Amino acid sequence: MSFGELALKLSMLLVFFGVMIYVGFYCRRHSTDVNGFVLGGRNVGPWLTAFAYGTSYFSAVIFVGYAGQFGWKFGIASTWVGIGNALIGSLLAWVILGRRTRIMTQHLSSATMPDFFEKRFNATSLKIAASVIIFIFMIPYTASLYNGLSRLFRMAFGIDYAVCVIVMAVLTAVYVIVGGYMATAVNDFIQGIIMLIGIVAVILAVLGNNGGFIESLKGLSAAQDSGIANGDVPGIFNSFFGPDPLSLLGVVLLTSLGTWGLPQMVGKFYAIKSEGAIHKGTIISTFFAIVVAGGCYFLGGFGRLFSDRIDIAANGYDSIIPTMLESLSPFLIAVVIILVLSASMSTLSSLVLTSSSTVTLDLLKGRVIRDMDEKKQLLIMRVLIVVFIVISAVLAIVQAKSSVAFIAQAMGVSWGAMAGAFLAPFLYGLYWKRTTARGCWASMVFSTVFMIIDMLANLKVLNVNLGFLQSPINAGAFCMIFGLVLVPLVSLLTKAPGKEAVDSIFSCYDRKVLVTVKESIETEE
Repeated sequence: MSFGELALKLSMLLVFFGVMIYVGFYCRRHSTDVNGFVLGGRNVGPWLTAFAYGTSYFSAVIFVGYAGQFGWKFGIASTWVGIGNALIGSLLAWVILGRRTRIMTQHLSSATMPDFFEKRFNATSLKIAASVIIFIFMIPYTASLYNGLSRLFRMAFGIDYAVCVIVMAVLTAVYVIVGGYMATAVNDFIQGIIMLIGIVAVILAVLGNNGGFIESLKGLSAAQDSGIANGDVPGIFNSFFGPDPLSLLGVVLLTSLGTWGLPQMVGKFYAIKSEGAIHKGTIISTFFAIVVAGGCYFLGGFGRLFSDRIDIAANGYDSIIPTMLESLSPFLIAVVIILVLSASMSTLSSLVLTSSSTVTLDLLKGRVIRDMDEKKQLLIMRVLIVVFIVISAVLAIVQAKSSVAFIAQAMGVSWGAMAGAFLAPFLYGLYWKRTTARGCWASMVFSTVFMIIDMLANLKVLNVNLGFLQSPINAGAFCMIFGLVLVPLVSLLTKAPGKEAVDSIFSCYDRKVLVTVKESIETEE
């Protein structure tokens, strides 16, 4: 690597880091109280909210890990995962959850998902259970965000993975601790712009190096893999649904529907400013997902064009995308590095803010620490942000240095466990008055236990053959769908909640408000 190339990459990184830190200090005035620190004062506009949602959704795990893995397994059909993320994970999530979440959580004065469960179902035990699930499964999920950075940084700079992890962790900690939710949202917007531009540029460059789109498809049609179901069928990797449509559907469901039950995703709806912001945010978020998620999986679908340089058995699926990018220009490699950093830091900031606020407000406040004023709450949240980032960074380094299988398996289970536990209780809690606390308990317990059994079975700790559900992806999708059946079933079999209390909660949807013509067309008599 020449001195000029190294200087270009380092200068772009330094500018990126400098902007992130500046935004953190610029937004510190918004983080002087708990409401401002956690929710931005519930006054965040559509662009910031939509980009915060999208960048929290799509991390380096998607770009380097999932795009490479599923692109290799399903070929060009992996693009369906990105389309599902846009239509189900973004568009439908905003339409079905956005408005109701914003209205009811403000009515209940709820700042976190566990707090919502307590106030919606009058069950402190639900709040504690949800907090514990988040605490247990959020940390390995957070650690997974550093995955993929190792090979990219080694390719670009030749520096150790641990250095990358530490730098990213420190910088994220600084701007989140100083600026809270608003700094996270503004930085997410900047990072989202980088991701949009970066993914388009990388796709054009990679396909261009392989003779363009049509020539790349021709090359992909010759790919075969007898180790994958139907992988030896000619042209299967550039077909409409790929070699294994059922497994592809499981990936689409988990990565798309799963966002409906993840605390760090749903929390974005708590903070949005107005009715108009929800409509605009829906469009912006969906467009962002189509470009970023669709682009990532579309790019990954061409991974087999580089099969002569990729050894999956020796280096794993995380080596696919970095290998595809090796031949790019120094400028584009620098763009990719910043793209992956943006994806990782935006999701990391969202996760640690969610974790710290949940533990502080839902576990410690009023229980472990009886007397906790606003100033003390802010201090504890900031301390916990450091704790969570340090733990996740240590886990990431330990995994990379020693290949600890338990950590890797726990990462794959985290998304499925949290989405399976929370999706149905939260969705029914917003829409159905008859939902009971016991119905929510059933979903949380079933999904958590099932995903732990699945993880132990994959680690060979338990001798259990789960068949199709042995895959954490399929198991997570199963838990989410089963929860949608389990919650209403158990709710109907248990005592209905008090009518007066539930009517009071749902009265927030019936409250009459006056709006301008811009927001509602009035029909004249």
